[in-house]
Formats: sequence, C-alpha cells, structure tokens
Amino acid sequence: MTKSHSSGQKAAPSAVESASPGSEKQRRSLRVQQLSQFALDESLRKRVSSSSRKRTQTLNVGGGIDRSSSKSIRFESTKTADATKVRTAGSKSSTNRTTFSELDDPLQPNSSCALNSSIATEEDAGDPPASGSSNSHAYRRLEASFFHCDALELAPMLLGKLLRRDEVILQITEVEAYRPNDTACHARVGKTARTQPLFGPAGHAYVYLCYGMHVMLNVVADRVDVGAAVLIRACSPVAGIKTIQTRRGQVTEKPVLLTGPGKVGQALGLTTEWTNHPLYSPGGLEILDAPKAEKVLVGPRVGIDYAEPRDVAALWRFALADTPWVSAPRSTLRPISDE
Repeated sequence: MTKSHSSGQKAAPSAVESASPGSEKQRRSLRVQQLSQFALDESLRKRVSSSSRKRTQTLNVGGGIDRSSSKSIRFESTKTADATKVRTAGSKSSTNRTTFSELDDPLQPNSSCALNSSIATEEDAGDPPASGSSNSHAYRRLEASFFHCDALELAPMLLGKLLRRDEVILQITEVEAYRPNDTACHARVGKTARTQPLFGPAGHAYVYLCYGMHVMLNVVADRVDVGAAVLIRACSPVAGIKTIQTRRGQVTEKPVLLTGPGKVGQALGLTTEWTNHPLYSPGGLEILDAPKAEKVLVGPRVGIDYAEPRDVAALWRFALADTPWVSAPRSTLRPISDE
C-alpha cells in the first residue's frame, strides 16, 4: 500500500496460485484464461457505450456541476455504433498504450463507464428502489461474492461503482490493487491490531490512518487470511455535494475536492472505526452497482518508493479514462489496449 495512499496486502501466495482445493485452483485459472481471451476479442474493443439519461443536475466532465430542481438520480446505459463520437482520453499513439501482456496477470477490460451522474442534495438521497424498478441496476448493492477474487481482478471491476454513506454518494474513479507477496502491501508485516481486517472476509472495509491524519478506505479482496485489498484513490460526487464540501472544508466543485484517498475518506466522514465493516450490507457504508467501466487507464501505483522495484513498477493502478476526477500524477497512466 502506498505509504500514504495505499492499502495493505500480505506476503502470501497469490489468489490464483494458492486457491484450494485443486478444483478451486483449476476454476480460478480457467476464469483468468477466459478473461484474457475475452479481453483480446477485437469486437469488444470496438464496442463503445454511451449513457443516455434524463437529468437535470449533471456532472460536467470539465469539472463543474450543473444544477436544477430534479430530485432523482437515474442511471441508464445505451450503446451507439458510432465510436467516433465518444471522446477518448490519453494519447492515441500505440506507443503510449499498455498491452495486456505487460500486466502480471491477464485482465478483462471493463466496458467503459457510460454513467452520467446527477448531483443531488442531501434530501435527495433516499433508499435504493425496489428490485423491480427501472432504476434497480444503479442502486443494487453488490453481493459479497462480487469481492471474492484476486485484488488485481477486483480493482478495475470497482471503477464506476458507487460508494454511499448517509446522504453522500460517490462514483469510484480511481483505485490501486495490493496483493499477496507485494512489498507495498500492509499485509507484508503480518497480522497486527491494525492489519487484522485486511486478512478478513472479502467485501469488508480496511480503514487505516496515514501519517496520523488521512483516513484511507480499502476494499478487502480474495479469501480469508490472504491479505489483499483495493485502495480507493479518487471519486467524483453524485449526491450530497454540500455535505462533501463541509466535510472537506472546501467550497468547490472541481476535481480537487475528491482526487486523493485521504480526501475520499474525509468526504465520507470516515474514521478507523469503520474498518472491518461489510460494504455489501444495507445502511452505513455500502457499495452499489453501476454500469461497467469500458475505457480504463492503467499505470504504476503512487507513493510506494519503499517497495521492491518490481512492485514499484507493477501496473496496478486503474482509473476511468473519460473523467477529470483522477489524482496526480495522471501522466503515468496509459490506456489499456488489447493490441
């Protein structure tokens, strides 16, 4: 985990290599192979999603927020055949792209986040609609099984998902993976009073204090006792903007409000008492479902110079491509390519 911006992981065998019993190991291995093949499918790369949604309060991609009187948040995803109409982020040069072969593990590129988030005020954030509602996909809580995978697989899957606590809803825009045998992971020191939740059930929160002042939120991944997690590095506001600004002490609607793990923890009003909290349970702090992210950037993690060179160079940082709500440095991020 980043010295100041990361989550812990334990020096234990990787999830793919140490799964047991044998049938489970074979299942995981086959799954990763299938994801890799799926990622290399040329047709998937050319499929682009765009979102279409009735909205009155829309998050401006340029960093501003348009406001109006609507008190509903709706997320809908539609597809368009004209990929040229979708704005691309980062260099288009093939020399500035990351291929899947460069990553330690084959990853499936998540379908680009075609999610336009309306910004609602505190009174607008209500309970998720019933499962039969047309809005049920956007507000469905993720099940515990969603988190039962390698942290490197879980990290890009979390992009675009929603974090909710009280009236505040945030969209996850940037994450980092921390894994077993990772010298940047807190799990490398073994189980302590602070790191115990890191070895607990997947889908639970691992919250720790960095430099005695920054509260860092991580999502535990993999199996019990593995020691792996995903750090939430940045988010964009979806609801509760006034509360976010008050907690942050900043009256701004620009990305600086939420681009950094400590800022995310502060915006959610978290303390270390939230560590080990199940993020798939209703109430409190929870992660809600949303459309998959399709266009993803990848790069090395931030602030882990103390780790081994191989871990410093590992491309285990992921971010949504089409958003300014990403922390610095952005220059080290490149588009994932299947070429």
